[in-house]
Amino acid sequence: MWRRDPIQGYGHGVPGPENEGFLTILTRLEQWKEQGKISPEQHAHLAALSREEPLSLFLELNVLLYAGVLAFVAGLGWTVSTWSQQIGDVLLVAVLSTLLAACFWYCFSRAPAWSSRETPAPSPIFDYVLYLGSLVWLVELAYLENRFHLFSGQWSFYLLATAGLFFFLAYRFDNRFVLSLALSSLAGWFGLTISHWPAHQDAAYRQYALLYCLLIGAGGTALQRSGLKAHFFGTYLNIAANVLFWALLSGVFNPEGYGLWFLALVIACGASLAWGLARRQFAFVVYAAVYGYVGVSSRLLRSVTAESAVLSYFVVSGVAMLVLLVYIGRRFGRPA
Repeated sequence: MWRRDPIQGYGHGVPGPENEGFLTILTRLEQWKEQGKISPEQHAHLAALSREEPLSLFLELNVLLYAGVLAFVAGLGWTVSTWSQQIGDVLLVAVLSTLLAACFWYCFSRAPAWSSRETPAPSPIFDYVLYLGSLVWLVELAYLENRFHLFSGQWSFYLLATAGLFFFLAYRFDNRFVLSLALSSLAGWFGLTISHWPAHQDAAYRQYALLYCLLIGAGGTALQRSGLKAHFFGTYLNIAANVLFWALLSGVFNPEGYGLWFLALVIACGASLAWGLARRQFAFVVYAAVYGYVGVSSRLLRSVTAESAVLSYFVVSGVAMLVLLVYIGRRFGRPA
């Protein structure tokens, strides 16, 4: 059936019947945006759908591909741990080393010149190959230490060296996932180092967590202000926020001396909520809501023993929390 442009319509500028609904949808979307019922991002997305424009699945496909790489390496690790005796050390090390060398050769041979600013990947599979090589490095390193004890079980040394390698790879090839691996390895090194302190374990790990948050928070801020991969700042901040909240919650769960930790948790939740709303980063709103909910619930239910009361509390408060997050997400938030 012959159609005209929906704006011009049929003859003499009069819209055709099948386009009247289209114009009504766009008009209503514009009105809702002006009234603040939907955000500009939501307006653009819904308007594109009403025009039957292609829908981007880049984020979903990106997540699935990274998950596929992670699943492949998990299977590789299971194979190594289960069949190492049958396959043999020489063959396993040769296969892992070949895969590792191939990944890093591909990345170094195709990488563009280094820049302190955000750099796009030179090919669609580049980031996934880099991530695969980083994970294979972890598998091979763990296998070599478990089989040959090259450094007599000094895992703190391995973690520190691995963190340094991942930091280098992340900044050389501009990859946030590898940066997350670097920060996680650094956290592991902190944990193994402080676990040897002659102090109560819970208190020692909370001190380690707070020191770690301070270190990566200050480091990420300094790197952002210096212009060195400033877009990495969000990764530093997200990891620091989660570690901080876990440390505060561990103090709140203490049977004694939890008052100061609970106060610190409330302050941290308020700061996270304010940051998320001011910067339109919904992840920090979720952090404030979820961690705050867990902390407050632990205090309210500490002396409650009736199962029906506990169940009723979680049903009512859980639904209220979900509704609140949906409302805030629609009103203020966008993906972080």
